[in-house]
Formats: sequence, structure tokens, C-alpha cells
Amino acid sequence: MVVMLGVDVHKDTHTTVATDEVGRGQGERTVRATDAGHRQLVRWARSQFPDGRVWAVEDCRHVSTRLERALLAAGERVVRVSPKLMAGARDSARTRGKSDPIDALAIARAALREPDLPVAEHDDASREVKLLVDHREDLVNERTRAINRLRWHLHELDPELDPPARSLTGLRRLDELAAWLARRVERDGIVARLAAELIIDIRAATVRINALEREITGLVEQIAPALLELPGCGALSAAKIVGETANPARFRSEACFAMHAGTAPIPASSGRTNRHRLARGGNRQLNAALHRIAVTQTRMPESLGQVYYQRRRANGDTKMEALRALKRRLARVVFGLLTPTTTSAAGTLPAAA
Repeated sequence: MVVMLGVDVHKDTHTTVATDEVGRGQGERTVRATDAGHRQLVRWARSQFPDGRVWAVEDCRHVSTRLERALLAAGERVVRVSPKLMAGARDSARTRGKSDPIDALAIARAALREPDLPVAEHDDASREVKLLVDHREDLVNERTRAINRLRWHLHELDPELDPPARSLTGLRRLDELAAWLARRVERDGIVARLAAELIIDIRAATVRINALEREITGLVEQIAPALLELPGCGALSAAKIVGETANPARFRSEACFAMHAGTAPIPASSGRTNRHRLARGGNRQLNAALHRIAVTQTRMPESLGQVYYQRRRANGDTKMEALRALKRRLARVVFGLLTPTTTSAAGTLPAAA
């Protein structure tokens, strides 16, 4: 008998509830969210349920990542449960209220009800790409906040000085503004000084961001060169796809991949109305990457994406319906490009996404 182990993850503790194949509780354990606690949890599960285990972990990314990596390193099988799947399991439970054991039981029952949940897995290459892409995005967000503050300082110093929207990421433009502010520090005081300090921060962030982009591009050219040949797919979009997909072999088919990416339209038909609606679930980061590719293709003259998009529009689809159909088609193409190039190497230790 395979036991389902639902795990409710928190920053300080992880609570696990074991269930049988029909969702009846078979035991529970709470451990500290540390390496020692993870080892205790694995030892407990192996001693109590030696015949077979599947770990269902609530998909909380930064909170659940270290636990997933520890379980995978120990050779355990881990699936991810979206928090929205727990609501139905909790509502149907006989025990009312909310606590860590109740949530862990709901996670296990949701995993039993949904047998095709995505498996938590990364090969070394895709994990490295994901970490670099996430770090670059954090730097871009920090730089954007600094640029917004700088623009207000510049407006206070000279309302007629209004740099174009994207010019403040250019090193030459930043150097010109730094020289201009240096001449005004004595006259304008603290405002000019703060603006000059922001320019130093923005310039340093820009140098790091550009270096990361070059590093990410080099990795993607090695890992998934076929993705870069897809019209509308740049290096950063390809890196996002590789990092968020992890090992594509964990998906049974391209349809499962499309569902994971949130590009599989959901039926919304009733009576004589036959239509589909937007799927708001799935991996939104992966969905955003496919959306960028789709939008780019619709703007490329005579590209296959534009031809398909225009044909859907001619058949009566709205702009959003045609774009959703194109994204679903792109999910199929992208999965085909990923499958032969990014599968895990033999003997590679998987790490959590």
C-alpha cells in the first residue's frame, strides 16, 4: 500500500499527515524546518511506512524549496499541490476549522483526488538557470524602484528635465546625469546628493543585470538551443521556460504540460453556447513567457504564429480567444522542443524547483 504524506509547510515548522489510499489518517509528525528536521521526517516516514510513500507538498516555492530538495536528495517521490486544490478537500472534511494537521490532511487528500499533479524535480542545469533568472528579475525590480525615486528628484530639481522612459538604464545617460548633478550639489543640496547616490546604485545594478543576461544567454544556448530558434523567443524567455519547466519528462504528455502552464482552455459551454474560457491556474511565470512569445509572433509579418492568429480571428474568435488558442499551440511546440534537449542526465541528482 502506497501512503500519501501531505505536508503543510511554514517558515519555522513542517507538519506531515499520512493517509491511506482512501484518505484516512495514519499518523502525523511536526518537525523544525531545518536540515536536521528534514532528516527526522524522512526517518519517521521510512520507519512507519516502509512499503511505499508519495510526498504531497503545498506549493509555496521559497518556503517549500528546501524541504523538497531534502526529500528528493533522499530518493523520495514528491508532488506539488496548488493551495487552491486544498479548499475543496478542507470543506468536505468532517473536522471543521484550520490548523497545520488539518491543512496537511487536506493536502494529502487533494493529491489523492488529483493523480496527475506535477512532480517536483529539477536537473542541475535547469535549476541553475532558474536561480539566475529569478535573481536577475529581483535586481530589475530593485532598479525600477530606484529609477522611480530618481525621476521624482530630477523633477524637483528641474521640471523640464524629463528623461525618456527607458533611457535611465543606459550607462552613458546615467554618466551624463551624474556629471550634471555633480555641478548642482552645492546649490541644490540634499536633493541633488540623493539623486547622485541613486544614480550610483542604478548604474551598479545595470552592470550586474547586463552581466547576468549574458551568463543566462550562454547557458540557454547550451541547454536549449532549439528554443532560441523559435520565432519570438529570446534568451530570457527561453531561460524562464527552462527554469519553470524543470525536467519535461515529468509530464506525461504535452497536454499535461499545457495544463501546468495554464494555457489549456477550460470548457465554459452551456446549452447552445459552445466556448472556452481563460485558465487562471497553472504556473503563471511559464504562462507569461508563452504569452510574450505569442504576442511577438502576432506582430511578425507572415510568421506561422501570425497566420494562425489571423485565421482564428477570421473564424470569429475575439482577440483574446485567438491569442489563447495561439498560446495553447505554442505550448505544444515548446514541449516538443524541450523534450529531447533538457531531460535529466543519467545519475544527476534532482533538486526542487
